[in-house]
Amino acid sequence: MGILDAKVPAGPLADKWTSHKNKINLVNPANKRNIDIIVVGTGLAGGSAAATLAELGYNVKTFCYQDSPRRAHSIAAQGGINAAKNYQGDGDSNYRLFYDTVKGGDYRSREGNVYRLAEVSGQIIDQCVAQGVPFAREYGGLLDNRSFGGVLVSRTFYAKGQTGQQLLLGAYSAMNRQINRGKIQPFNRHEMMDLVKVDGKARGIIARNLVTGEIERHSAHAVVLATGGYGNVFFLSTNAMGSNVMAAWRAHRRGAHFANPCYTQIHPTCIPVSGDHQSKLTLMSESLRNDGRIWVPNKKEDSLAIREGKLKPTQIKEEDRDYYLERRYPAFGNLVPRDVASRAAKERCDAGFGVNKTGEAVYLDFDAAIMRYGREKALTSGHKDPTDKELRALGEEVVEAKYGNLFQMYEKIVDENPYKTPMMIYPAVHYTMGGLWVDYNLQTTIEGCYAAGEANFSDHGANRLGASALMQGLADGYFVLPYTIGDYLSNDIRTGKIPTDSPEFNQAEKEVRDRMDKLMTGKGLHSVDFYHKKLGKIMWDKCGMSRNAKDLQEAIDEISALRKDFWENVKVPGTANSKNQELEKAGRVADFLELGELFAKDALARNESCGGHFREEYQTPDGEALRDDENFKFVSAWEYKGEPKDAVLHKEELKYENIELKTRSYK
Repeated sequence: MGILDAKVPAGPLADKWTSHKNKINLVNPANKRNIDIIVVGTGLAGGSAAATLAELGYNVKTFCYQDSPRRAHSIAAQGGINAAKNYQGDGDSNYRLFYDTVKGGDYRSREGNVYRLAEVSGQIIDQCVAQGVPFAREYGGLLDNRSFGGVLVSRTFYAKGQTGQQLLLGAYSAMNRQINRGKIQPFNRHEMMDLVKVDGKARGIIARNLVTGEIERHSAHAVVLATGGYGNVFFLSTNAMGSNVMAAWRAHRRGAHFANPCYTQIHPTCIPVSGDHQSKLTLMSESLRNDGRIWVPNKKEDSLAIREGKLKPTQIKEEDRDYYLERRYPAFGNLVPRDVASRAAKERCDAGFGVNKTGEAVYLDFDAAIMRYGREKALTSGHKDPTDKELRALGEEVVEAKYGNLFQMYEKIVDENPYKTPMMIYPAVHYTMGGLWVDYNLQTTIEGCYAAGEANFSDHGANRLGASALMQGLADGYFVLPYTIGDYLSNDIRTGKIPTDSPEFNQAEKEVRDRMDKLMTGKGLHSVDFYHKKLGKIMWDKCGMSRNAKDLQEAIDEISALRKDFWENVKVPGTANSKNQELEKAGRVADFLELGELFAKDALARNESCGGHFREEYQTPDGEALRDDENFKFVSAWEYKGEPKDAVLHKEELKYENIELKTRSYK
């Protein structure tokens, strides 16, 4: 076991980033033309990084498995992006955003990184406005804000319920400019199959053309991985079906430590599972918790009657409803952090108060908000004595303007009108806080290999606050990586073009081809999805919203056996040297089968509860997470040693010099 050096600059917290930028090495603009950078992944982190690096003068190659960068999963982010601009005048500041993020992550994130994130957050908004991102505006013309879970201020900038899409289009337009200038060479429908190291440094990748099946070699002076998270290890998640861990896992197998794999975020406002036919889940934005009230009946007989179709939620009287978040957490109410809200929903459903056929759903009700907005609109319109029907119609107009596309999406999926009857929601796997370990410069433990956005172990500790994913992705891509990567590349101005005919590239390509051939030679007893679903069930049942030592050890053993069976019996039709989507899936699931075991191993080793990692053995008398700061105040970074069971743990000790460590309370 080793102790990792995060390379966080010395000095006062608020001065660290400025001081660091002033002291790091730079690359002359004329020399940037001679340096190549590969960016894998073109979502918000990868797209913004690629555009900025190309604008600076570097030669950039981008890779994505989608047919266009516009299809990156960042497009699915709905609710908003955090920034400490304090337009509301409600007491926000860089320090407040920093504090909320560290507290929200249950004191398991790195102070220096989080403060930098808060510090550059305001610049992100300015950048995106300049690109034409149509953020919502309030009456006076300023950008509007709304609240998200875990905070007491309004700092979330949004574009209706499609913020991720609009931000991604901004980054994509910046990319397109560089593509037209010839500074970005895009490789769409390509998947990274392996990382190539030369003399210990990342010097390129092996990629597969997903249309032709051709294996390609691409070299560069540095490689940036911005390929998102690994939530699909659970099979059912809010991630796009193609989201995978392959790029990060290939880097891990080449020597990049994988940090905190057990830190997975369960999102509380997902449309519940409807049956075995589903291949993914749909998220309802956390922004809905601004106005929606979450409840279940306070009588089990009412919940049972609803499940049996004998009673409708609108027939439950106000006094017979349990607004359990408002009851348990009066200070934050429905806007507690995601891990807290998720566990509370599970507790109510496990106790028998669930409201759908499976008993795994709670209500998100907009009736009070509709009537409140209706009264406000009536007053401002000079309508002195409106009827309830008129108030409801006016209120629905306001709610439609704020959340219309989300309500429309819910109605299409569930076939119920959320303006007239409460939405049903239940927690589901969403974001992953774990990922490749990176230092303050976003460099992994492999020289020249960087990780940005959700692909790294991030700034979010054990639980991410809502609307912080877009913030971190764009902070990394626009304002952090373009500075820090130059410090490393300043030593490469005389290196020249990296050749792709070296023994290292030969060996990497051979290993890629051998792996594909092995996948193609299974006995063909079961499909790839058969194994993915089995893995997902193990993960959800034993490594999901709550964990215990017995279940985690069983998960380790079961995943190991499942992986062995997969390699012997998986069925991959077609050929390796042509378009083959089953082969694509097989490679991704093979990596999930390794990651899943490391995930369980990490969760078993962390004998505490913190954020999204809830160990049943470690909880307070009232069911809250019980941390062990004396023994587990560190980042777990795992070194690959051939099998997940043999992975070696390295630790990065976390230091809190600016925030007092204390038990999280949202009451």
